[in-house]
Amino acid sequence: MTIAPQRVVTLHYVLSDEQGTVLDDSRARGVPLEYLHGHDNIMAGLERALEGKQEGAQLTVTLMPAEAYGLRNEALVQEVGRAAFPMDDLAPGMRFQTPGDDGPQIVTILDVASDTVRIDTNHPLAGRTLHYRLEVLSVRGANRAELAKGHPLPPDIDASQVEDRKVP
Repeated sequence: MTIAPQRVVTLHYVLSDEQGTVLDDSRARGVPLEYLHGHDNIMAGLERALEGKQEGAQLTVTLMPAEAYGLRNEALVQEVGRAAFPMDDLAPGMRFQTPGDDGPQIVTILDVASDTVRIDTNHPLAGRTLHYRLEVLSVRGANRAELAKGHPLPPDIDASQVEDRKVP
């Protein structure tokens, strides 16, 4: 089956940066990525590269920063009061997930002073060129529940247990 919208794709990937440093490896973790094609589950550049591929396909994709996690925005580096953090032991490099206007965002601590903390709310991979090695393991049609939810469902979930909204 060919990768196209409304299909569930299972794949392994290796993500590396500009220097070739491996940042993530789904095979090493033993957990392939499963996503619903055409539903913004993965970056648009990866979806475009995978469109039309079949089970067994292997490909390499390079995403420039604007196609991946965006360009760095120095306006997203700011100082906040130390009271914004519920813990005393703060150190540069620590990361937290916080609610944001567009969903969860990652906050990285850059510097810690007695009353303030300098943080960066850019995605940790913003501004970086990313290289993916992809292997398509399987492609299947999505069921109505997956289409209604907009993502694949775990294998132990019976589709009849999930809200069944009409899909265009």
